[in-house]
Amino acid sequence: MYFLCVFKQFWLSFPTIFSPGLINVLQYFPALETQHYPLDTMLLQSETAKKSSKDAKQKTSEAEQEKKKNTYRRKLASKPVDDVYLTWLYKRPVYEAEVAVDMLKKFQQLDFTYPKQHVYANLMLDMALEKKKKVDQFVSTILLPYPFVNEINKVMVFTENAEEIKIAEENGAAFAGGIELIQQILDDEISADFYIAVPEIITKLLPLKNKIRRKFPKASRNSLGRDIPKMLELFKAGHEYMVEEENCIETRIATLDMPNEQIVANLDAIIKDVCTYKPLSYGPFVQRLVIRSSTSEGLKLNLEPFLPKVEEAETEDVKEKEAAS
Repeated sequence: MYFLCVFKQFWLSFPTIFSPGLINVLQYFPALETQHYPLDTMLLQSETAKKSSKDAKQKTSEAEQEKKKNTYRRKLASKPVDDVYLTWLYKRPVYEAEVAVDMLKKFQQLDFTYPKQHVYANLMLDMALEKKKKVDQFVSTILLPYPFVNEINKVMVFTENAEEIKIAEENGAAFAGGIELIQQILDDEISADFYIAVPEIITKLLPLKNKIRRKFPKASRNSLGRDIPKMLELFKAGHEYMVEEENCIETRIATLDMPNEQIVANLDAIIKDVCTYKPLSYGPFVQRLVIRSSTSEGLKLNLEPFLPKVEEAETEDVKEKEAAS
């Protein structure tokens, strides 16, 4: 009907371009006179109809989304009886650390996989601070109570003091020297796993910033200081981990053949170190903890035993202040 109305309106405006036969056909539609169906009115009605149809579809779509949003699958209260079950019917189990490590070892035996494979920890962090501020992504190196890597890290020491160079070499530095090492590093003639420096030379090392990037010596990472033997002790045998994807840490903590208590102790040391990067007054920094081996599924752990208590942190602060005074 709308098409016929528009067509007749056009015919009335330009009658000479249409054939006589078509004009006779259009005469059989007296109801399409323009005074009954003004073109502006018909266009407005058409637009209104389209808008109403669009609004109706949008409301239907919103209703469907709300319905899907409110759809809730109730978890079963009981634990699964069989080894194979629909995971969405049950809450994900939470294990104590010792139990989870035992399970990882059983998985290895059942799957006939490598017995000395690595054990990994996955930590999900709450990086939020006050207002819109967040904890910056960080890299840290710690000495684990039970190291699981036999290789010693190569450490380069930057200092222009001849006595400090001698001390560095005596304590196991792979390279020790001053600005003469810069060009060798830029030319890829020498390299190291970690770089440490004394404060006096740090400004002269700026040409290396883009080359070694996150390994550039910093006081916040304990790689810039005056106690060269202590820094070498940390970085020669230290374990490095970092925050990735804004709030996640995935790091090795042990090998599966180690005793359970040693694996748990390494895990505890890493979590305690992670928690030092955010004040306890903001609440728990670590939100979720999962461990796995190289070939197994992840097991969610109970975080409570690993998180530092506010009272403990306050006591340590008091002791540090008393020692300083």
